[in-house]
Amino acid sequence: MLTTEATAIEAPPVVPSHNFITDVRTRLFLTSFTVLFFELICIRWIPAYIRYIGYFSNFILLSAFLGIGLGILISRRSWRLPPFPLMLAFLVIYVWRNKIEVRLNSTDVLYYGAGESIAKSEHYLVLPIVILLVTITMVPLARPLGPLLNALPRLQAYTIDIIGSMAGTAMFFAFAWFSAPPIVWFGALTLLLISLAGPRTIMLGALPILATLIIVVHLQSNTQWSPYYKLTVEPAAEGTGVIINVNNSGQQTATEIEYKESFYRRVYELFPAQEFENTLILGAGSGSDTAVALDYGVPHIDAVEIDPKILDLGKRLNPEHPYQDPRVTTYVNDGRAFMRNTDKRYDLISFALPDSLTLTSGFSNLRLESFLLTKEAIEDARDHLTDDGMVLLYNYYREPWLVDKIAAMMKDVFGQDPYVSTYGGWGRAAVLMAGPKVAELPAALNKPYAELAGRDETRVDVIGEGFYPTVDAPRPATDNWPFLYLKTPVFPKIYVGSLLLLAGIALIGVLIAMPRKALRRFDLHMFFLGAAFILLETKSIVAFGLLFGSTWMVNSLVFFAILTSVLVAILVSSRLQIRRPGILYALLAITLIVNFIVRPERLLFDTPILRYVVAAVMAFTPVFIANVVFARSFRDSETADIAFGSNLLGIMAGGTLEYFALLLGYRALLLIALGLYMFAALLGRYTPFGRVPITPSNSS
Repeated sequence: MLTTEATAIEAPPVVPSHNFITDVRTRLFLTSFTVLFFELICIRWIPAYIRYIGYFSNFILLSAFLGIGLGILISRRSWRLPPFPLMLAFLVIYVWRNKIEVRLNSTDVLYYGAGESIAKSEHYLVLPIVILLVTITMVPLARPLGPLLNALPRLQAYTIDIIGSMAGTAMFFAFAWFSAPPIVWFGALTLLLISLAGPRTIMLGALPILATLIIVVHLQSNTQWSPYYKLTVEPAAEGTGVIINVNNSGQQTATEIEYKESFYRRVYELFPAQEFENTLILGAGSGSDTAVALDYGVPHIDAVEIDPKILDLGKRLNPEHPYQDPRVTTYVNDGRAFMRNTDKRYDLISFALPDSLTLTSGFSNLRLESFLLTKEAIEDARDHLTDDGMVLLYNYYREPWLVDKIAAMMKDVFGQDPYVSTYGGWGRAAVLMAGPKVAELPAALNKPYAELAGRDETRVDVIGEGFYPTVDAPRPATDNWPFLYLKTPVFPKIYVGSLLLLAGIALIGVLIAMPRKALRRFDLHMFFLGAAFILLETKSIVAFGLLFGSTWMVNSLVFFAILTSVLVAILVSSRLQIRRPGILYALLAITLIVNFIVRPERLLFDTPILRYVVAAVMAFTPVFIANVVFARSFRDSETADIAFGSNLLGIMAGGTLEYFALLLGYRALLLIALGLYMFAALLGRYTPFGRVPITPSNSS
């Protein structure tokens, strides 16, 4: 029998009965569905209008977890919170009124364009305000989860919650597949809210929801949506082509080749284009690189682009019509994944300005092109060259140290200094070439790199050329530390400030949200399980991005697979009584150590099916065991809402530890996760803060 104090906290608010749907299971499913769906909307929609946030979308994820956790914990309070539709309207209005472009002055962030001489002042308040708004908007939406979780047996409630999350993921996957615009997302969210509300709630929320939908429609005017970006198209300043704006930034110009920068042509000025019989262009975009190559007479081109919508715009709007040429074959794929899955060899492999403006997912600091611009990626390209082939990289690199870094990576791979042409104009453009073909340069060009006398750095012309020295180059980007745009391993100040803010909001929120008696029952064991699991989940997503491509489809399928493993773990926990949890922790520790020792690149078998099976077993075995540990702990918890809320706050805290990858690399996250799991195991052995065991009848 429970003590008086325990009984006092065992009575969370009852499930409301004045809603259209009163069945507890159905309401829990729809609430979990809605919460996860809205979380994905925030991650996808906010960065499309505040470009700066696109490089910090994992902060949106952490804020969402914090808001969900606080919402569940605050359900024990009888306070009247601002309704979710009103908070949603505030969030949408803030994004609408702050469609700002921010360039950062510091060079220690994962932000392409950082350190530009034309940069404006850093807007440190933008990110904190978004963090706060997302957190407090999530609180009223997630609040019903508290009583709903307590109203059902533990594992049954957890199963329904996971199925609801899977449904939300599947719906957003479908919207991305069909390139649905935001009004469809927000319209679906509105229908979900109506299904969960009662007549009075609908009346009170009608005006804010209507205002939200009107603003969303206004903002999406003249836009198109790919699985990665918001796209707008406008006429080019020169020629008859177009500028393709990506999340409010002019990323690509599809126009006549006479208006393209001269560095597109440099390789064909130095070598006969006809000798590049088979050419691979990675990051083909809207077709400018392909058009230039065709104009010089390249016989055949495989053009690879990760974004299907940008490729389609290139097919329809590029005035040179490069993709209609019979010499061109197009592929929608991640460039690294394409190289891994082809046996073809090429005379020229071109990394064609492959810089993106977004992270691959909300779980990590990886950008779409992160694994395409590592030393191992250049090795993959080298392995796909003919005996007389060459690897080519060119872009506006902006910073001299970035050219130094890439040149050093190419030297490490090819064993010789690359041949480099640098350009003036806006930013510091460069063309870097390496491979057997470079030996065929005319004797007059076979010289060390030197700046040209009397160069004009205001024009996009060659200002320096030669074999580039690589002395004291920055640390190379690798598959374990895939951060090309970081000069050195660093924990950026802007991240530290935002993470401290997030921690402050979490601490204050927990102290306010939980009654004192419930606060004493805050479950540290579940907290540390959550912190460890988010690192394990992040590492799995990163590993699969490396092995199978950093596409939206791969990320969605991996996330869906993780949720499926949770369901299997729940089934195992409900059928199998594990009396010695130490065995589970030991198995978990062994699998984590094995994953740390066996690097993902060792799993790059030539057979895709074998690669997938081995990678899945390696990645999902610790995920499955971790889920069995969690399901067992949740089954035996005293209060479902406090245990679940504690776990979500742990997930938020663990998500902040992901930033240690910037210092230590992604493999180190496995060791951090191992330490957290061992600490959770230690906490689980004791009865913390006077916990009173529950009876088996309440735990099933």
